[in-house]
Amino acid sequence: MTGDAFFKTVSHFFPKLTKWLQSVDDPRNKNKIIYEPSHLLWLGIFLFLLRLGSKRKIKYKLATEDFLKNLNKLCTGYSENVAHHDTVEYLLQRLEPEELYGVRQKMVNRLIRMKALEKYRLLEEYYMIAVDGTGHLMFKERHCPHCLTKKKDGKILYYYHNVLEAKLVTGTGLALSVETEFIQNSDGETKQDCELNAFYRMAKRLKRRFPQLKICLLLDSLYAAGPVIDISEEYGWKYITVFKRGSMPERYEEFCQLKKLCPENEIELANDKASQKYSWVGDIDHKGNYFDVIELNEATLDKKTSLYG
Repeated sequence: MTGDAFFKTVSHFFPKLTKWLQSVDDPRNKNKIIYEPSHLLWLGIFLFLLRLGSKRKIKYKLATEDFLKNLNKLCTGYSENVAHHDTVEYLLQRLEPEELYGVRQKMVNRLIRMKALEKYRLLEEYYMIAVDGTGHLMFKERHCPHCLTKKKDGKILYYYHNVLEAKLVTGTGLALSVETEFIQNSDGETKQDCELNAFYRMAKRLKRRFPQLKICLLLDSLYAAGPVIDISEEYGWKYITVFKRGSMPERYEEFCQLKKLCPENEIELANDKASQKYSWVGDIDHKGNYFDVIELNEATLDKKTSLYG
């Protein structure tokens, strides 16, 4: 993408982005500030957009007259030089994360209000939000009391932090972060417990930040649990969850038994690559909340079979 195309894209979708970056609550000493927040935060953004890989490359890749000219066009003020990467790091280490979360929320709200994502809604109504944990940081020594641990034969191999991400996704592969929650370790909790507890914390903020948004959560089998269903129903969210034998065992067994009683709820499809058999049961009761289950049994030409629920 050329510089002009980038400016046009930002101006079209996020005309106030620089203003939002500039308006963060800057924790630095006001009497010693040389570079505006927007200058430093744009450098942080370009660090990822240009896939520089290391903050030190700001000095070696971006400290050019052409880049400085373009950066000044983006920012509110004029700078004589591109800031040193240590200056960028100094701000980011002290800036409250909530300040950048607020910018993210404004960006997502802007896309929703300008209807840029409408055509990607499920059933022309629900924005699909995928929730999943992912690796974030890894350390040889314990970083903090909330570190997770990777063990083998009772020996700690390394410490790490995982993060739970909620992303607004589309069928084209676009994934926009809308909420983030660090997965914290507590005594006696398994990795699955930690991730579920992170979801409970994150769900409250997601509802608070987007109270009117019609949402369909996309979840893996870990979230096929009663409390997740209860929260989704309470907040008015729809949900699509991977459903396995170990997920809510009583409800899974109920599905298996009801499926036998409903042979008409089946359809088979085939193409030159695989044959597929769909089975479904509706209105399975969980504490007064009802959900539907669809099962796909797929067999490929090379005799490999897969079961999805």
